[in-house]
Amino acid sequence: MTATISSALPPTRRVAPARQLRIAHVTATFWAGSGGIILREALALNDERYSNTILAPGYGALFDRAEEAGVNVIRLKRMGAARRVYPWADVEAVRELSAHLRAGDFDLVHTHAGRAGLVGRLAARQVGVPAVVHTLHGFPFNEFQSPLTRSVLRSVERRLARITDYFLTDGTMVASEAVRLKIAPPDRIRALISPIDAVTPVTETTRRDARRVLGLPEGAKVVGTTARLARQKAPLDMVAAIAALGRPDVYMVWLGDGELRAKTEKLIRKEGLGERFLLPGARDDVLRLLPAFDVFAMSSLWEGLSCSVVEAMTCGIPVVATAVNSVPEVVIPGQTGLLARPGDAASLSRALAYMLDNPADAARMARAARSRIGEQFRSDLLGQELIETYETALRLAGRRSR
Repeated sequence: MTATISSALPPTRRVAPARQLRIAHVTATFWAGSGGIILREALALNDERYSNTILAPGYGALFDRAEEAGVNVIRLKRMGAARRVYPWADVEAVRELSAHLRAGDFDLVHTHAGRAGLVGRLAARQVGVPAVVHTLHGFPFNEFQSPLTRSVLRSVERRLARITDYFLTDGTMVASEAVRLKIAPPDRIRALISPIDAVTPVTETTRRDARRVLGLPEGAKVVGTTARLARQKAPLDMVAAIAALGRPDVYMVWLGDGELRAKTEKLIRKEGLGERFLLPGARDDVLRLLPAFDVFAMSSLWEGLSCSVVEAMTCGIPVVATAVNSVPEVVIPGQTGLLARPGDAASLSRALAYMLDNPADAARMARAARSRIGEQFRSDLLGQELIETYETALRLAGRRSR
């Protein structure tokens, strides 16, 4: 399933560096999701050849885990996680990051997503870091923005491409869109499937234990998800979709927290779902709680290739997700799950109703998804792909500088 758009340059013989290559991973969000991807990428590299440092805002939830695993971390004070562009704040963020990159004497900077991609690439070029790699976790522009906003953000991404040596993407469809939209050249982009943490298949015992932890009735029908309560994840659409089911036997569990919590709670009360739409907040035991769900649901307006969807499939839980970016690569309608229209609560509700009303068919799709996922999301495969990407980026950067 991994598609690679590789460089046409001839391969070169690998030569052991005189010292470890110093890699800086720059992100604006260091919690589950893209933060987990970044941490797994750092851990996947051969530490005899590479030294990894993660630079992220200091409130990320994965710092302790990274430090326990021996990864260097730097807590940024100026890098914001908001998706809006605030020039004065970004200037400060570039200045702070530039100081860290200069002090670290890095060989390559690997940036992730929108804001960190902007700030990180500008800072890297400002201090003369030899090579820059950028991962597109989807795009900073989408159909739910005004035409002017989309046009401006697309133009910014095209300009940033000029100071980017290589691109990585979450899935093939994001890579193909990047080429089509002239955000990345066809010979400098590679589609990856990011690995996930080990997931235990659902059993009656694990389901019972997970429901006990969440305080759910044993016989309830449970829809669940794990995501930030943020506009990208569209929690208000999920509330509307659950309300539209009109089924008092269905519970919804949203694992995660964020800036839309108050609005989500308000809509939950308005729809009369206060006892059945649960918001346990951010949890560090998500994989243990997944078996509580009869259906996993994702309501995002945009994504790359959602790790939470892959985790649910690996666990053996039927999946309903919105048809965005690279998600349809794993959620194949009627085969490995169901797709709904993004931003359309009625479409999401209809797909959920089918899964709940047809458990045998839902189980068939869950089995097919687990079989199709197989062992593709392995960290050892990721490590090799990253090494090849970094070596290519450094080679291209060397030719550019000459």
